[in-house]
Amino acid sequence: MNRQQKEQYLREYSTLKAQGKPFFPYAVAKDGAMACVVMLAIILMSIILGAELGPKADPTTTTYTPRPEWYFFFLFELLRVIKPPELVPLATIGVPTIAMILLFLLPFYDRGPERRPERRPVAMIAGIFTIAAMGYLTYLGASAGSPTTIEAPTPARIAALPADQRQMYEQGKQVVAQSGCLACHKIGENGNDGPGPHLTDIASRLPAQGIERTLINPTAPMPSFKKLQPEQPETFRAMVMFLGELKGDEEGGGSEGG
Repeated sequence: MNRQQKEQYLREYSTLKAQGKPFFPYAVAKDGAMACVVMLAIILMSIILGAELGPKADPTTTTYTPRPEWYFFFLFELLRVIKPPELVPLATIGVPTIAMILLFLLPFYDRGPERRPERRPVAMIAGIFTIAAMGYLTYLGASAGSPTTIEAPTPARIAALPADQRQMYEQGKQVVAQSGCLACHKIGENGNDGPGPHLTDIASRLPAQGIERTLINPTAPMPSFKKLQPEQPETFRAMVMFLGELKGDEEGGGSEGG
């Protein structure tokens, strides 16, 4: 913007400002009326729909899965996407902080007079991309399965087995869910999409003996369950049995756990 354009802009601005309405009481009354409408809507929704209350808090439970509020789902999902530990502080603190600082400083570094969206392609693309990314991450965070529970249904062939084998299968499901396996693997809709492979159909690709050898002598960074075999043989067998029965087509998911 050259000097002549700036002077013309200031003249037009002064003219429009003189023709405008004062902030008080016009803008104050307008904002106050809108605030009353929003408050009334919230009160009516709380009376008609009621508040969503979950079960009473139990400090002794070991199966509780902490979940953030819905407006933090995008950050929650970002933690699941960022795998390297050294990048976690940057994703959770660095990027949101930088974005907030840039938002607060917007009036200082964006001094252009143009406000039409079609004449601000860079700002519009950046804004749309940010909103779309947050919306997509919020959706993924809201639909993510529990990281400590495997919600896949029990196959019919397992349900037809004797009671002791069914019990071993369910025990193995619980052991796998609570041993940290879902931090790197995905089973059905539960767990993380990497860095380990999907286990929804692991039994279709690897026999039980191969699964057992992998648990005892895994590839880094997967932890070894070698000590579990002699110390808790029944738990180890249950773990191998459960993983050895994951064939994907009968677990309610495809080969990619979806």
